[in-house]
Amino acid sequence: MAGKARVARPAAGPQWTPEQVVELAVAHDLAELEIESSGLRVRVVRGHAPVTVAAPVPAVSGSLSQSEAAAPVADAVPGAITIEAPMVGTFYRATNPEATPFVSEGDTVKEGQTLCIIEAMKLMNEIESKVAGRVIKILVENAQPVEFGQPLFLVEPRR
Repeated sequence: MAGKARVARPAAGPQWTPEQVVELAVAHDLAELEIESSGLRVRVVRGHAPVTVAAPVPAVSGSLSQSEAAAPVADAVPGAITIEAPMVGTFYRATNPEATPFVSEGDTVKEGQTLCIIEAMKLMNEIESKVAGRVIKILVENAQPVEFGQPLFLVEPRR
């Protein structure tokens, strides 16, 4: 990642949403970004945490990216679509600990159906399926931190 940036906007300027701050950090490949506007300060620190994948991953010298680590699972089902985290945050399978999860492995989903929630900066963001099909694998444990671009679900598209 490139580096750090600090942005200050005049009080009369437009407000930044947390999603816009994350997108800005990603677009410019910044490891850290801090934005202050109208007395509100938003700080994004990007890093790459290791990903736990349920399928065996062959040992390779060097480190694997999150997408490469999920590749063996995706390759097991030809045509599987990977649903990735659009932001850094905490992954939740349901609206609260007592609620039924949005989806389970084997469930059929529609395009646009909520699969999970990612909490980012105290905001709950519903993550939707980008394809209709069957959930093959859930790649993240409930209440675990996730990184931008981290694989969350494998979905076999409906044919």
